[in-house]
Amino acid sequence: MAKDHCLIVRAAGKQLDLLRGEASRIAKEANITWWTDRAEIGTRFCFEDSKSKDSFALTCDGLGISCQDG
Repeated sequence: MAKDHCLIVRAAGKQLDLLRGEASRIAKEANITWWTDRAEIGTRFCFEDSKSKDSFALTCDGLGISCQDG
């Protein structure tokens, strides 16, 4: 799968679990697939579409968790 719609997040433990739950919710609402990969500086969250990626970025911001395109 292409990694066009990915964000790298620096989070661990319960924060990372929370973000996985949010990614799952966002993807389920959009009826798309999402996945994670390890990145050098965190965890890469990838989505099949840019709208879901943008929604996830807003969720990260709302939770005070930094993320960057990746």
